[in-house]
Amino acid sequence: MSTQYNGQNIQTKTSFLIFLKGSVAPIVLYFENPQNIYDNLQKVLTAQEAPKLIELDALGPIKKVCLVSSEISGISLQEEQYVVKQ
Repeated sequence: MSTQYNGQNIQTKTSFLIFLKGSVAPIVLYFENPQNIYDNLQKVLTAQEAPKLIELDALGPIKKVCLVSSEISGISLQEEQYVVKQ
Protein backbone atom coordinates (compact mmCIF):
# COMPACT_ATOMS: atom_id res chain seq x y z
CA MET A 1 0.00 0.00 0.00
CA SER A 2 1.41 3.41 -0.92
CA THR A 3 1.36 6.44 1.32
CA GLN A 4 -0.23 9.62 -0.01
CA TYR A 5 1.48 12.95 0.72
CA ASN A 6 -0.21 16.27 0.37
CA GLY A 7 1.70 19.21 -1.10
CA GLN A 8 2.13 20.87 2.28
CA ASN A 9 4.44 18.13 3.56
CA ILE A 10 6.90 18.33 0.64
CA GLN A 11 9.71 20.88 0.69
CA THR A 12 12.64 21.51 -1.64
CA LYS A 13 16.28 22.08 -0.75
CA THR A 14 19.22 22.74 -3.03
CA SER A 15 22.40 20.70 -2.78
CA PHE A 16 25.81 21.63 -4.18
CA LEU A 17 27.66 18.89 -6.07
CA ILE A 18 31.40 18.80 -6.70
CA PHE A 19 32.73 16.36 -9.29
CA LEU A 20 36.37 15.39 -8.85
CA LYS A 21 38.81 13.96 -11.38
CA GLY A 22 39.20 10.22 -10.84
CA SER A 23 36.09 9.94 -8.64
CA VAL A 24 32.93 8.10 -9.61
CA ALA A 25 30.45 9.88 -7.34
CA PRO A 26 30.26 13.60 -6.59
CA ILE A 27 30.65 15.17 -3.16
CA VAL A 28 27.23 16.46 -2.04
CA LEU A 29 27.25 19.50 0.23
CA TYR A 30 24.52 21.64 1.78
CA PHE A 31 24.78 25.40 2.40
CA GLU A 32 22.51 28.21 3.54
CA ASN A 33 23.04 29.93 0.17
CA PRO A 34 24.32 27.35 -2.37
CA GLN A 35 23.89 29.72 -5.33
CA ASN A 36 26.43 32.13 -3.81
CA ILE A 37 28.94 29.29 -3.26
CA TYR A 38 28.37 28.09 -6.83
CA ASP A 39 28.99 31.57 -8.29
CA ASN A 40 32.16 32.12 -6.26
CA LEU A 41 33.62 28.72 -7.10
CA GLN A 42 32.70 29.12 -10.76
CA LYS A 43 34.80 32.31 -10.85
CA VAL A 44 37.77 30.49 -9.33
CA LEU A 45 37.50 27.59 -11.77
CA THR A 46 37.18 29.75 -14.89
CA ALA A 47 40.10 32.05 -13.95
CA GLN A 48 43.35 31.20 -15.70
CA GLU A 49 45.40 31.18 -12.51
CA ALA A 50 47.55 28.71 -10.61
CA PRO A 51 45.63 26.02 -8.70
CA LYS A 52 44.17 27.23 -5.40
CA LEU A 53 43.31 25.45 -2.19
CA ILE A 54 39.55 25.69 -1.63
CA GLU A 55 38.08 25.20 1.84
CA LEU A 56 34.31 24.94 2.23
CA ASP A 57 32.38 24.88 5.53
CA ALA A 58 29.09 23.12 4.86
CA LEU A 59 25.98 22.02 6.72
CA GLY A 60 24.73 18.46 6.86
CA PRO A 61 26.67 15.19 7.05
CA ILE A 62 29.87 16.64 5.55
CA LYS A 63 30.98 19.67 7.59
CA LYS A 64 34.27 20.72 5.96
CA VAL A 65 35.97 20.00 2.64
CA CYS A 66 39.41 21.05 1.39
CA LEU A 67 40.20 20.65 -2.31
CA VAL A 68 42.70 21.83 -4.88
CA SER A 69 40.92 23.68 -7.70
CA SER A 70 42.82 21.71 -10.38
CA GLU A 71 41.22 18.44 -9.15
CA ILE A 72 37.64 19.69 -9.69
CA SER A 73 36.14 18.54 -12.99
CA GLY A 74 32.74 20.18 -12.49
CA ILE A 75 30.21 21.68 -10.10
CA SER A 76 26.42 21.82 -10.14
CA LEU A 77 23.32 22.61 -8.12
CA GLN A 78 20.56 20.06 -7.62
CA GLU A 79 17.11 20.53 -6.16
CA GLU A 80 15.93 17.76 -3.87
CA GLN A 81 12.41 17.23 -2.57
CA TYR A 82 11.87 15.77 0.87
CA VAL A 83 8.89 15.07 3.10
CA VAL A 84 8.56 16.96 6.38
CA LYS A 85 7.15 14.82 9.17
CA GLN A 86 4.47 16.52 11.22
